[in-house]
Amino acid sequence: MADKTPTRTPETPPTADRASHAEVADFVAKVSAMSATKTSGERGRLLFAMDATMSRQPTWDLACQLQGEMFETVAKTGGLDVQLIYFRGFGECRASRWVSDARALAGLMTGIDCRGGHTQISKVLAHARGEHNKKKINAVVYVGDAMEEDIDKLAQKAGELGLLGCPMFLFQEGQDPVAQTAFKEFARLTKGAYARFNAGAAAELAALLRAVAAYASGGRAALKLQQGGTAKLLLEQLS
Repeated sequence: MADKTPTRTPETPPTADRASHAEVADFVAKVSAMSATKTSGERGRLLFAMDATMSRQPTWDLACQLQGEMFETVAKTGGLDVQLIYFRGFGECRASRWVSDARALAGLMTGIDCRGGHTQISKVLAHARGEHNKKKINAVVYVGDAMEEDIDKLAQKAGELGLLGCPMFLFQEGQDPVAQTAFKEFARLTKGAYARFNAGAAAELAALLRAVAAYASGGRAALKLQQGGTAKLLLEQLS
């Protein structure tokens, strides 16, 4: 896979829409309302899915930075295996192996460049179900900015994940109303959560990514290892 030429992290546009505190608080509340259902001694499993189509290029470096921070938290808390799946171009959809060293995935992401193409969320959902049938997945994180497929068919697949007890945490870049409607529905069907993902809310959403990683790796015990207001808020609401 060809290395991606480093580019400058985009500055926040003056008119960038900032995710409201209420939206972020709602996301935190939904995460905190969940309970990690792992068998004692087992490692958690988190599937990280990324839209790598060309429309995401302007904020790709920022996304990789925040996702990298999440992986660093995974490495610190331990107890979590992560798999990366991404799609781009003409029908290209690839998944890595499951790894315990999440920092290796952060390095892998820097080698992925965006390519033109349509969304392939259906393949991501089908892959998630297949992997979950082999061994339980504690959470699926999805980052994207568009939805160009049949929403009813995707909702059916998301609902199947929900029945299996596999929550989706969906982060949306940009303002596409079709994507927003779809992502919120997938979160509802899987008993997961949705939040907007943009440069204006980078710090808050980075904290949420770390919280999701901690949730998947061990629930309340893993959250206690984190520092910061988001972790404290989660712990208060989990009490």
